[in-house]
Amino acid sequence: MLALLSETLQYAQSHAAELSKALGDHLLLVFISLGISIGVSVPLGVWTSRSRTASMTIIAVFNALRVVPSIAILFLAIPIFGLSLTSAIIALTILAFPPILINTDAAYRTIEPAIRESAAGMGMTGRQSMWRVETPLALPVIVAGIRTAAVEVIASATLAAFIGIGGLGLFVVRGFALYDIPILLVGAIPVALLALTADLLLGGVQQRLQPPG
Repeated sequence: MLALLSETLQYAQSHAAELSKALGDHLLLVFISLGISIGVSVPLGVWTSRSRTASMTIIAVFNALRVVPSIAILFLAIPIFGLSLTSAIIALTILAFPPILINTDAAYRTIEPAIRESAAGMGMTGRQSMWRVETPLALPVIVAGIRTAAVEVIASATLAAFIGIGGLGLFVVRGFALYDIPILLVGAIPVALLALTADLLLGGVQQRLQPPG
């Protein structure tokens, strides 16, 4: 085991520049995909929480997408967008939609009606109640959805290497092709560390946002 880790470290040191670029490409993919997903899914989740028809329709569609492997979405995007960064971002963005959307919908839907009535009784408009009362209560559940999505996107971004976009998956693919475990670990270990770091950071944010109980 120590010999394996030593070989992995030696390969990483001898390919430091390539590893650094792959890490940058990987993070770029993750930030763009997650940013788009948050920008679309959170407003959509607020809307579906207020409309049962929209909720049943839209969440059913996104739930259906969860059963489609991300690599299948990636290859479906290739005929339209080619072997490009856009195809990878589309696949990862779609992958991140369901947890954020479903958590946002649940976060606002489960707020007690008495809380909204109290806000209205204090003279707040619907918009004021939304931003000052409902959103602070909903945020921990929304962040939990983002946390799940972030871990999934970080892990799945390795698939981008299959279409030549780069990222840490480059070493995973190369390791598989050469049947070389140390090379594979040069990509796999940083991906695992990134996923763990994101989970811990967002878990900390979620705890800080949790209302005192």
